[in-house]
Parts: sequence; structure tokens; C-alpha cells
Amino acid sequence: MTDWADVRAEPAAERPSIPAGYGIHRDSDGLIPWSAAVERLTSARNYWVATTRPDGRPHAAPVWGLWLDGAIYFGTDPASRKGRNLAANPEVVIHLESGDEVVILEGAAEQVRDPALLQRFVDAYDAKYHVRPDVSAGGPGIYRLRPRTAYAWLERDFPQTATRWSFTGG
Repeated sequence: MTDWADVRAEPAAERPSIPAGYGIHRDSDGLIPWSAAVERLTSARNYWVATTRPDGRPHAAPVWGLWLDGAIYFGTDPASRKGRNLAANPEVVIHLESGDEVVILEGAAEQVRDPALLQRFVDAYDAKYHVRPDVSAGGPGIYRLRPRTAYAWLERDFPQTATRWSFTGG
């Protein structure tokens, strides 16, 4: 079982498993610290959410969201394409906008229902976007992705900086 406090701490960085032809360095020089990935996750305005339709076709859409307590939070109506996809299969990939300073998170999203946590989300969302989402019944669903695996790299030096973190040993 993952201790989600570990997601906020500095987990061990390693090289991702990428075919040798990409020239990925095998030593630890140049690995990106988790704190740098968290900084990008925190400061990002837009996040790309990739889900899978029930028939297996992919779906991707940008959302506003937050990095809060070691997880990404975002809203979408449960009746939306993203919401229906997440109901059928909670596995999700979230990627920041930049292809030059990459951060990718993988894991299973869950709908947040705890009133105190929803209030913290609303307050943090308002501080970031100057909008207070309606999280009452009938409002958008708020989802949380606690990463199982994360990746980051700098495109200008991909072979040196390609980094992977695992939060569940997967």
C-alpha cells in the first residue's frame, strides 16, 4: 500500500525503460529531482487528461487543475466524455502542456466526495484561477489522480534527463 505522503516527499528517481536506440544514459547524472516535477505540476495552468472510451478508443482533453497533497485534482461533469470514460475505466494519464519540459503522471483517478477535501480544492482552485467551482450536487465531479508512476525530461537533453518515479513499485 502506498503512503501518499511519499508522493509529496522526494521519491527515488531512476531511468525509464526505453529502448537503447534512444541513447538514454544509464547513470544517475542528470536525473530530474521530484521537487522540480512538483514545481511544474504546481505552476501549470493546463493539464491534458487522457482517458479510454469503453470501446478502447483514446480521448484527450485539456483541463484546469491543481497539484494538492501529492495528487492532481481536476473537474469534469460525470456525464461528459471524460467522466463517462473514468466511470468505465479509471486509468488515466495526465500530461503538462509542454513537450519541452515534460511531466507525465499515470494512475487511477477517483472521484472526490469528502466535503472537507472538496472545500480545500475549491479554495485552492479559486486562489489559482479566480473561479470557485460549484461542488454541490449537480456540479462538476472533482477527480483526484494520485500517481502510480511519473515521468519527466527536458526535451533539449532527453537522453540525460529522462527520469521515472514509481510510487507503488509498479
